[in-house]
Amino acid sequence: MKTLTFGVLKIFLTTFLVASITFFLLHLIPGNPFSGNKSLPPEIIANLQAKYHLNEPIISQYFSYIAGLMKGDLGPSLKYINRSVNEILFSALPVSMTLGGIALLIAIPVGLIFGIASAVYSRKVIGSVLIILITLGISLPNFLIGALLINIFGLKLKILPTALFESPLHLIMPVITLSFLPAAYIARIIRGQMIEQLSEEYIKTALAKGLPLKQIIFKHAFKNCLISLVTILGPIIAILITGSFVVEYIFAIPGMGRYFITAFTNRDYFLITGTAIVFSFILTSLNVIVDALYRKIDPRMT
Repeated sequence: MKTLTFGVLKIFLTTFLVASITFFLLHLIPGNPFSGNKSLPPEIIANLQAKYHLNEPIISQYFSYIAGLMKGDLGPSLKYINRSVNEILFSALPVSMTLGGIALLIAIPVGLIFGIASAVYSRKVIGSVLIILITLGISLPNFLIGALLINIFGLKLKILPTALFESPLHLIMPVITLSFLPAAYIARIIRGQMIEQLSEEYIKTALAKGLPLKQIIFKHAFKNCLISLVTILGPIIAILITGSFVVEYIFAIPGMGRYFITAFTNRDYFLITGTAIVFSFILTSLNVIVDALYRKIDPRMT
């Protein structure tokens, strides 16, 4: 019960800190979202600043924003007129969650297969090839992978759509792009753990007794690698969520990452802060869940 209470407090405290820090950092930047628009007369800019309370002292704006945040109001968008941040983000959130969720479901089994195979066949050619693929997966940035996929499968072969979010086919390239790094990261961690486990005495004893290699790997060695897998789930989910910013922008997917990037370009204070709050809440909540799973698997952590 204490662990659950601490986890909930951690979630809300982290979210509050992210909201506060983001708010002040954005408002400390000289100018405002309307000052750079030379097509608007000064009177219109003054009216817009008054409408969104941007002409008030920063501390007054902060307490007003926090008061609205306590009621679940993320404020209005300064770019998308007559649309609230709540409306924008919660229409985009299912898209980002779908993209990240599918990528996670692909990254975990692919990473496990590559990690186990590269450890078991570490002294053979196939093991060397897998290590090269894992290294490439960690080294190549996702925007480069996305560009290569678009060029090959979208422009040259013309077998996959290059952008938007209109059918399952539109998800194939974005999901592959997004899952590349997490899969390679899982493979590297599992490979290291599996090599360590295969060198243990109990594994050598099992081999000496004539137990099948498959049984030794999956029934004994793999179980001891699960703790490492659970431990890295938090960072992996963070990679999937933050990595989706660029991926969504490249493939023109109407998710939260795309709005986050355009919000920075437009200096949409409320949309930037709201996106940071939602992502912070999701990440912190997932980390709390991962910690609970870790304690469940390893009772020594309780």
